[in-house]
Amino acid sequence: MPHSFSFFSDLALTDGEIALQLAATDPSPPELGGVPTYRFAIVRCADRQEVGRCDLRVGFSESLYYAGNIGYSVAPAHRGNGYALKACRLLLELAKRHRMPQVVITCRPNNLPSRRVCEKLGAVLRGVVSLPSGHPLYRDGDRQECRYILNFDEFR
Repeated sequence: MPHSFSFFSDLALTDGEIALQLAATDPSPPELGGVPTYRFAIVRCADRQEVGRCDLRVGFSESLYYAGNIGYSVAPAHRGNGYALKACRLLLELAKRHRMPQVVITCRPNNLPSRRVCEKLGAVLRGVVSLPSGHPLYRDGDRQECRYILNFDEFR
């Protein structure tokens, strides 16, 4: 069931420049493990404009080693401002609150901006993996993903 709250509630995640405004909480699709998922709008605090979206999937499944615990997208007009990196840092804090020992972040091998975000977060590239033919990303046309892992014990 979707849940929302006012912009600057106590539940909002913010760094002062952006805030993650909860849009919904729901399980991920069964093919991604059905784990609880937070879906956020990335909102610029100065003018409350939505600049992108991000998700945190809380938990692990084999499928998430291909799709990742964290997903994000910044609208083309707002790219290059560091919003994805800032949003991911806020999502990492939420993952820690859920006592997740690590997060997996994946991206296409040719997505250099996303690869830079992962590296700036301190995530380690564990390989470029081929997607199983039954995976939703494969059905969407992807064939490989870079798998980055950030272990919180290494992150401290």
